[in-house]
Amino acid sequence: METTVAEGTATESPSRPGATSPDSAPGPVDRPPIGRGRFSSRLSALAVLAVLVIAVAVLSLLVGSGDITAAQAWHALWTGNDGSTTAEIIWTTRIPRTILGIVVGAALGVAGAVIQAMTRNPLADPGILGVNAGAYFFMVVGFSILGATSTSENVLFALVGSFLAAILVYFVGSRGRGGAAPAKLVLTGVAVGCVFTGVAFGMTMVDPKAFDSIRAWQVGSLQKDHGGEILGTVWPYIAVGIVIAIALTGYLNAIGLGDDRARSLGVPVTTVRAFGFVSMTLLCGAATAAIGPVTFLGLMIPQLVRMVVGPDQRWIIPASALCAPIVFVAADVVGRVVTPTELPVGMVTAFIGAPALIILVRRKGVAL
Repeated sequence: METTVAEGTATESPSRPGATSPDSAPGPVDRPPIGRGRFSSRLSALAVLAVLVIAVAVLSLLVGSGDITAAQAWHALWTGNDGSTTAEIIWTTRIPRTILGIVVGAALGVAGAVIQAMTRNPLADPGILGVNAGAYFFMVVGFSILGATSTSENVLFALVGSFLAAILVYFVGSRGRGGAAPAKLVLTGVAVGCVFTGVAFGMTMVDPKAFDSIRAWQVGSLQKDHGGEILGTVWPYIAVGIVIAIALTGYLNAIGLGDDRARSLGVPVTTVRAFGFVSMTLLCGAATAAIGPVTFLGLMIPQLVRMVVGPDQRWIIPASALCAPIVFVAADVVGRVVTPTELPVGMVTAFIGAPALIILVRRKGVAL
């Protein structure tokens, strides 16, 4: 039987005995060789994505909502921070903002790929499943009740909130007939996210000081006064989360075939899921603490990447880490210029992601 993993689910097609699909890669205990042509095309795709990350980063440095022209921005980049207003904006605002967008985008893209692989759910996304809302809710609780105001404290509360929200959604959504079906998890995540978001908004509305301090995080924005400080606080968590995700790629391939088959291949399913939740918690918690809740990015990116590199998680996760920053930073650039006042990047990704979710649900390949 030839087995191909697509969107976290396993489908089988007749084949000669002993034949193995080069793209199935069921896990670290059984890794068939990848054809040279397929390997080269995937490697080329990663190289192209890396070049596009650099290109969109340069675009982010040159384009803004103010009166600084691209030529002035380019000159300031080459001459350094000479104390002029233009150089000050470029070096203290745009550069940290761009790097933060790349790091957070990579975190959300990888988190989406991991959660889709772990749940074998093509509609899974940290935002849709309420994980980002849980992180945001606990940040509000930490500030309003416990007086946590520093970035490091926000990160801690966001990590706790994202982990508890993920556990709650999976526990509730997997109860009853059908287990953790995609539609049940999505509906549960939306409900849990609405509860967390509604309570958080209520707490900020009755506490003016909390509202003033937390409103920049409510819609997801890269426009931060202390972007460099925020980046320095969150990047270690994101780096560890991405390293864990990459280390799990072969095991996630095996889980895509089903828990029973993965166990028969020697994969410790429970341990893999535990580390997967740790990775997702670090990525979502740190990203939410940095810029606020952002939805749909983790849903879109694995879908786009899968069209290019195929179903193998060993390629999907690295490609997601490159593709997500491209979309995220580009959305931030669009938000700067599409209106006279800047649109938060969370709004732009929502405008893009909502139609993407509808299209995905209507595709025949997505079974609810």
